[in-house]
Amino acid sequence: MTTTTTSVPPAPSFAPSDTPEEGSALATAHAQLATAAEILGYDEGLHRMLATPRREIHVAVPLRRDTGETVLFHGFRVQHNVSLGPGKGGLRYHPSVDVDEVRALAMWMTWKCAVVNLPYGGAKGGVAIDPRGYSQSELERVTRRYTSEIMPMIGPDTDIMAPDMGTDAQTMAWVMDTYSVNRGYTIPAVVTGKPLAVGGSLGRGTATSAGIVHVTSAALAEAGVPLAKVSVAIQGFGKVGSHAAEIFAARGARVVAVSDQYGGIRADDGLDVPRLMEHVQRTGSVVGFDGADPVSNTELLALDVDVLVPAAIEGVLDETTAGSVKARWVVEGANGPTTAAGDALLAKNDVTVVPDVLANAGGVVVSYFEWVQANQTYWWTEQEIADKLEHRMTTAYAEVSALAKREGLSLRDAALVIGVKRVAEAHQIRGLYP
Repeated sequence: MTTTTTSVPPAPSFAPSDTPEEGSALATAHAQLATAAEILGYDEGLHRMLATPRREIHVAVPLRRDTGETVLFHGFRVQHNVSLGPGKGGLRYHPSVDVDEVRALAMWMTWKCAVVNLPYGGAKGGVAIDPRGYSQSELERVTRRYTSEIMPMIGPDTDIMAPDMGTDAQTMAWVMDTYSVNRGYTIPAVVTGKPLAVGGSLGRGTATSAGIVHVTSAALAEAGVPLAKVSVAIQGFGKVGSHAAEIFAARGARVVAVSDQYGGIRADDGLDVPRLMEHVQRTGSVVGFDGADPVSNTELLALDVDVLVPAAIEGVLDETTAGSVKARWVVEGANGPTTAAGDALLAKNDVTVVPDVLANAGGVVVSYFEWVQANQTYWWTEQEIADKLEHRMTTAYAEVSALAKREGLSLRDAALVIGVKRVAEAHQIRGLYP
């Protein structure tokens, strides 16, 4: 068989982005940090240190396809800040992945870990690949090659990966095995989100979703509204959105609309979520579910519901969509779903936003529990994990809400002030080397 080589277009420049593209995830992350730094009164030097990634790596990831053809992908890993502990963050497989997106996600992970008081810094990784177009064996080869290329940067005490968009527990098993084989012994704590059979944790698969419901319930309780009395719309029916819908429905909330990349559905009386899950398992999409009307992703954002959960991708609530939001609460299940311009519109319309660095932190909280269990080789029960997660999320929400009320801040600004301050204090206490 003749082997041919195909190359994807060159990756974007890897030079630091002092002025990221307007409306991009990195521009949003920088704007949020700038607001927190101004509130905290930080000088330009400290602000710049907090804005700049500590380490970055860009690697070529060649793949020999099942057909014999060779293709080339670009992979990235960014450690934004490690003042509080080792880097922690997901591995994303998506065709739009570039270094600026990874920088933004790593920065948000830094604040997220600090907000929920985890001994981690923020990191993130990604490969610019559409996993839907490749076989399982091809994805395994991509994962193992990517892991081999970034191996000097990762480890159970330096940088711990987890699943993200386009990756799953199996991906993490491949990462762990590749790392372990090269070190000569099994090291489960190098990743989290693994299958249970190789050191994963009970409760990890639904942790982000459960955390979303915990903070939603806490926000509603402050307004005297029971969770069982609200209507919910969820954009994104992947690992986070689907489980969030299940948990919301199980706790009595009325899930009236959901969507995925192919389209959406709505039923004002509430969707039969268990039956919808079976439909998605069978067909691969929410589209075509009987007993519901079609709705587009953009229309879903503007539905007259109590709670809107954007759980898909970054930047969906911007200057063109945020002004149409009728929900009283927006709970960010995705990372960076609201741009700076979108935030301003939501605030103007008195929409309460529970920010991503708090709302979707349940995943990294239970990742921390998995890491602790792996290091101790002692495993907790599912109820122990559920109780610890709820306590961690509700405590963090209470701290953020208290600061917001005391200082007249939005929940986002309060969460970022808490996260940024904890990271900056750790940096200042440790001192500047040399």
